[in-house]
Amino acid sequence: MDLKEIMAIAGKPGLYKMVAQAKSGIIVESLIDKKRIQAFSHDKISSLEEISIFTESGDKPLKEILAVFYTKLEGKTTPDFKNDNAGIKTFFADMLPDYDKERVYVSHMQKVISWYNQLVHHNLIDLSETPDNSETSDTGASAEAE
Repeated sequence: MDLKEIMAIAGKPGLYKMVAQAKSGIIVESLIDKKRIQAFSHDKISSLEEISIFTESGDKPLKEILAVFYTKLEGKTTPDFKNDNAGIKTFFADMLPDYDKERVYVSHMQKVISWYNQLVHHNLIDLSETPDNSETSDTGASAEAE
């Protein structure tokens, strides 16, 4: 699963796929409505590849968490947790039992769940790639889900 080209942009809903490099940023296409926009260098742009979630044993890459979701849910989307924070926490604890309950907020969980559902809906999760072969660089960079 290659998440380098899938972006989350602060202040904009959904996920975006990088299409091209621009002079002062990048051109991205929304996974939701396929509209293309320019994301500027001053926008807070995060590749899903760079995002990790705090756990009791250290940071865990989003890629691994999405793979766990996909495996446990057998490739299906998550249940709908509209306005059910307790349900979200219970679900997230089932999926990732060792998440750091002090530093991972419900808003982070909602984003991860939303991102997972979008990726499943657009068939962008592929577990045929082994994690050991894909992680050859970027040992120190870590970002939390916002």
